[in-house]
Amino acid sequence: MELSVVVPTLNGRERLATCLDALATHAPDAEVVVVNGPSADGTTGMVRERDDVDVLVEVSDRKLDVARNAGLSVATGDAVALVGDDTEIEASWADGVREALATADAVTGPVHRSVRAGVTTESPERRTIDGHEVTYFDGSNVAFTREAIDATDGFDEYLATGGARDCAHRLATNDCEVAWSSDVCVIRDDGDDGDDDRDWGWKYRALAYRLVKTYGPRPGIFRRVVRDAAADATGSAADVIRGDQTLSEWLGNGKRVVANAAAGSKDGVIARFRDRSATRNPNGVSARADRAVERYDWRTESTPAEQ
Repeated sequence: MELSVVVPTLNGRERLATCLDALATHAPDAEVVVVNGPSADGTTGMVRERDDVDVLVEVSDRKLDVARNAGLSVATGDAVALVGDDTEIEASWADGVREALATADAVTGPVHRSVRAGVTTESPERRTIDGHEVTYFDGSNVAFTREAIDATDGFDEYLATGGARDCAHRLATNDCEVAWSSDVCVIRDDGDDGDDDRDWGWKYRALAYRLVKTYGPRPGIFRRVVRDAAADATGSAADVIRGDQTLSEWLGNGKRVVANAAAGSKDGVIARFRDRSATRNPNGVSARADRAVERYDWRTESTPAEQ
């Protein structure tokens, strides 16, 4: 099985170097595609000086799903993995990917997070929606067969957040199996900053969009959005009581949630009609061919090509 690894990055020169070092050590036979941009920290020069990167794609869009799709479009392996620039694959990762994809359509695994108190490990998250078992994955540690990429057409570039969860729903509705393997593990250094500056508006815009787009504007879908919003509102109310948040901030967040959930629902209906196939992705890999500003391809020893 020929394995390609796509690494999206944005102003992450130092952590990217560490990620690439781990790939060179533990997956030396993999094709490595770095999608950069628009970085302003010397990432391009650092990557061009390495001999363990096969393709460098420069993009001008800051959306993560655009970078992911740009990498998927140039990777040549019959299995393609996505790895975050802030992660390091462990020794068992490459063999774990190949073993799992021999029988499954996609595979994910634990993300060991280095935090001040020690190391935490993610466990599989699954949920049954509309009769489909959805296995969620971290977009910084997942691998797909080429058939699974074709079935979903990659990631939905409408989304500014939640692209991996949207892809997980569409894999499930296309009857693609997402395996969980403890061997497919990475380490992510979260540093000492534990702040969570959540964009509540985009969280609910993305949630409503992906559910309506994938499953249709059903009452149960809207109940799910309302239930999640009520749970978050209750949690935020506790912050108001403790004095960690003002009442006006809480009310403002509530207005953003309502407005964005409505906008996401509307856009989800439009997207559902734009792509009535099982793919449910009108903004996927095949939607455009102009993501790359420049491409350095050492596979053919080509000069930078403007796309």
